[in-house]
Amino acid sequence: MNNIDTTQLLATGSHGLASPAVPAALHLATLETEDFASVFKSMLVGVNQSQQHSRQLAESFDKGQHQDLAEVMIAQQTARLAFQSTLQVRNKLMTAYQDVMNMPV
Repeated sequence: MNNIDTTQLLATGSHGLASPAVPAALHLATLETEDFASVFKSMLVGVNQSQQHSRQLAESFDKGQHQDLAEVMIAQQTARLAFQSTLQVRNKLMTAYQDVMNMPV
């Protein structure tokens, strides 16, 4: 089986490709200097932009303005992957928070 380092994917985008899902400004060096809230907020903004871009491409394809079906499908899969990655990060954060709150003092 292939092991995928999701931290690397979130930091650099899907396999290092430039994508609207993860802003280019998010690199590992940047992650060390910014606080977590701003990094997470910029991730959410990137996911939102990716979903909006995907929706716009799909609508223009439906109207006949855009002819490249492959580009539309790739944009939709990129948006889906970005959302799923963000959802998994949120789930891990919630689990960590619950573990900390359940620790005996």
